Amino acid sequence: MTGDIVPPALPSTLPPPLPLPEALAARPVVLDGGMASQLEAAGHELGGGLWSARLLVERPEAVVGAHLAFFEAGADVATTVSYQATFEGFARRGIGRERAGELLALSVAVAREAAARARVRGAGRPLWVAASAGPYGAMLADGSEYRGRYGLTVAELERFHRPRLEVLAGAAPDVLALETVPDTDEARALLRAVRGLGVPAWLSYTVDGDRTRAGQPLEEAFALAAEVDEVIAVGVNCCAPGDAGQAVATAARVTGKPVVVYPNSGETWDAGGRGWRGPVTFSAELVPEWRAAGARLIGGCCRVGPGTIGSVARALARPPVS
Repeated sequence: MTGDIVPPALPSTLPPPLPLPEALAARPVVLDGGMASQLEAAGHELGGGLWSARLLVERPEAVVGAHLAFFEAGADVATTVSYQATFEGFARRGIGRERAGELLALSVAVAREAAARARVRGAGRPLWVAASAGPYGAMLADGSEYRGRYGLTVAELERFHRPRLEVLAGAAPDVLALETVPDTDEARALLRAVRGLGVPAWLSYTVDGDRTRAGQPLEEAFALAAEVDEVIAVGVNCCAPGDAGQAVATAARVTGKPVVVYPNSGETWDAGGRGWRGPVTFSAELVPEWRAAGARLIGGCCRVGPGTIGSVARALARPPVS
């Protein structure tokens, strides 16, 4: 399944990492940044409906390299390139269901290999893998994950998500990243879909101000996960850095769970001009604020590279301000 990718032997003196929920009780954890941005910076073309997942088909070794760059910068968690990988999306590329399942599992395997290589190179800290599951709108590849409201019922959305989550869970990641969720209907579907999979999950909304992209209050959105045992963290991603602080505080207050936060660089995508516009506003100087508000998993999303993640790691290594 993994082709010519053979993980190196791990030093026998290194123990396996703690389960991620236990680690979160001990210290904040550094997430990686924008995998697609890192792959594009390395010269890889990601156009088309599969986005970064196309390299699982064409260049899985490139995905290993991108994960490794974030690990070596200081990330503790690699997020797989399965955000836009779905059975339906692969089918449009002529890839059958069995092979699509293999590619979904491969997304976890290549992240595991990057962790193995990082440890061989001297990373003495625990490293984890988060299997990304993007929203239904990501499969459509038309930007609708930033709007939600697809015209589907919660039950229909659950039927879409469950088979992919079963395969990802079967590949044994440390956590499922239910990310860039635009509205509460899809959150309800995802929370149903992760039941009984045996892998913990985080639920992360994309937001605009104090509301989901579909316009629901964040108090209502976060409350859905408060009593779901499978969910070990709740928060936001793929949003403006300036919206993150208030959202972190709200998530912590409403759920009592650890909070996950990984905003974009602050730039905005100009669909007409096919380019990023505006200033970069993501800064490691925001990290102490997020940490104080309850964030335990902190990283970046689109356009946040290894250099910035290194700054986040250094900020979290400093004692919190009392």
